[in-house]
Amino acid sequence: MRAARLTGSGPTRRTVLRGLFLAGATSTAAGCVGFATTGGDGMVFLSTQFRPVAEAERFRSFLAGAVPGSVSYVTIEEGPFASQVQSQVGAGRTQVGLLGGSHSDLAPLAGKYLEDVSGVQAGQGIPEEFRALARAGTQQSWYVPWAQASFVLAAHEDAMAHLPPGADPETLTYDQLLDWAIAARQANGNRPVLGLPCGPKGLIHRFLQGYLLPSFTGGQITTFRSPEAVTAWQYLKELWANTSPSSTTYDFMQEPLQAGAVKIGWDHVARLVSAPGDEPQRWRMLSAPRGPRGLGYMAVVLGLAIPKGSTDRRQAEQVIQALSTPQAQVGLLRSNGFFPVVDAQIPADLPPALQMEAGAVQRQRDAPGSVLSLLPVGLGTREGEVTKAFKDSFQAIVLDGADIRSTLDSQARVLQKVFDDLKVPCWAPDPPSERCEVG
Repeated sequence: MRAARLTGSGPTRRTVLRGLFLAGATSTAAGCVGFATTGGDGMVFLSTQFRPVAEAERFRSFLAGAVPGSVSYVTIEEGPFASQVQSQVGAGRTQVGLLGGSHSDLAPLAGKYLEDVSGVQAGQGIPEEFRALARAGTQQSWYVPWAQASFVLAAHEDAMAHLPPGADPETLTYDQLLDWAIAARQANGNRPVLGLPCGPKGLIHRFLQGYLLPSFTGGQITTFRSPEAVTAWQYLKELWANTSPSSTTYDFMQEPLQAGAVKIGWDHVARLVSAPGDEPQRWRMLSAPRGPRGLGYMAVVLGLAIPKGSTDRRQAEQVIQALSTPQAQVGLLRSNGFFPVVDAQIPADLPPALQMEAGAVQRQRDAPGSVLSLLPVGLGTREGEVTKAFKDSFQAIVLDGADIRSTLDSQARVLQKVFDDLKVPCWAPDPPSERCEVG
């Protein structure tokens, strides 16, 4: 595979940034300049992913050895990403060749702003549910699934000793998780050993959106205030009584896990990778528990798309094909911690934490009765309001002891206002509909 060259024809990174600025997107251009400092020349690959400087540089180094031709990787935030693609395509002056983003970034652009990539040859073994996402409810494919991340449980061997009798750690139920947390607390001098990421930058809202509520209700928004949701919140109050109270300060669970402050923790795979430290043999990475409606799990699915009017569609297709090989998918796992979506053998020389996480992610995805959840789709800058509704529900019900039913009714009105304003459909696991209605 040829390395990416530093020279080439077509719009350069500097040209693209100047175009963004001239288009009136001052904040967008500032975001790109702030993160993309050494993109080089060549076809522009505009992406919402790997924006922090260190992540961007690691990805550029990986990209240089993985794809043909000259490619300039430019990062941008999610909101400006959508507006730039829409404005460039709408004006018939597309300045980029290839797009990278999450399903949430790309699905709203399907059809009008993206080329059909159904004929692009990608890797073998991409799950059908991921391919279905890329079709966005149509017969065409608007992006090629590229990589995935998820959330799993990490557990130290000291905690494994207190699993409920007969419980299989790979197929836990939420009731067994509660029993496990109780037994481990009692064995630890009544000090809880379970931790959750409930700090200011923690992802507890993703636990609610993608794990607890889908596992108990089968949905997220359309079942938000259902009787089953009330049961889920009652369960969480019991679980919280056996959770470390310091969880309200935990942003990244790998830190308290590595320090021994807790022995069991749930979080995003990128926020657990350092937990095993230099003793990986004493740790397990486990699938999420199963509830009455199945094993709810959230997949962060990344995709590669070609904008209408791409500066070089042929090269864009070649880059997609190159990044879809098993070797490139493993290379992305090594460089940036996102897991393959194609059939790829996980090599034995990967860091042990990544190997364990890869197994847990696959088992979770392939589990019978799994319930796939996605990041919110189509909310743009108002996603924060939806996130806040879940966080406020957690604060009121679990931390402050507020009435569950009245809290859910109140927050349902907040959510419905967002959906009434935006007039967008729901996302998985909720069923597709013309407009999302809070249930």
